[in-house]
Amino acid sequence: MKYKLTSETKVNIHGKTLFRIQAEEDGKWATKGELGGWVEAEKNLNVSGDAWVSGDAWVSGNAQVSGNAQVSGDAWVSGDAWVSGNAQVSGNAQVFGDAWVFGNAWVFGNAQVFGNAWVFGNAQVFGNAWVSGNAQVFGNAQVFGNLKLTLGLYFGFLRKGEKLEKIENEDGTTLVYKNQL
Repeated sequence: MKYKLTSETKVNIHGKTLFRIQAEEDGKWATKGELGGWVEAEKNLNVSGDAWVSGDAWVSGNAQVSGNAQVSGDAWVSGDAWVSGNAQVSGNAQVFGDAWVFGNAWVFGNAQVFGNAWVFGNAQVFGNAWVSGNAQVFGNAQVFGNLKLTLGLYFGFLRKGEKLEKIENEDGTTLVYKNQL
C-alpha cells in the first residue's frame, strides 16, 4: 500500500526520529488519507503489499514490515527484524534484533521476539512470553504466560495426548520439551 511520511515526528526510546505515515490509497488495514503509526524511514514499510503500521506502533533501524503484515497498538519493531506475510504484531509486543515474524504468526500482549528467533506458520506468542536466541516457534504452537524460550529450542505443534514438560537446571536455565501423556 502506498503511503507518505507526514511532517509529524516523535523520538523513540532509541533516540531515533520517527515520522507518522499516511495512506495514499485504500488497503487491507487502512483507507486513503488515514493516519498510521510511525517509521524512521521509507525503507521500514514496503509498499508492494498491504503492509501497515497503525496506532502508536513504530518501526525503526533496518527493520522491515512487508507483504500484508501489520504492526499496531503500541508495538514496535527495530534493529534488523522482519515482519512479513500475513503476520501481526500488536499490543505492547516488541520484535527486535535479527528476529523474524512471518506467515500467519501473531505476536501480541507484552511478548518479545528477539535475537535470531523466528516465529512463523500459525504460531502465536503472547502474554509476557519471550522467544529469543535461535529459538523457532512454528506450526500451530502457542507460547504464552511468562515462558522464556532461548537456546535454539524448536517447537511445532502439540498433538492430542502431548504436553510440555519443563526442567529447571541448577544454573538457572530451563529446558522445555514435548512429552506423551
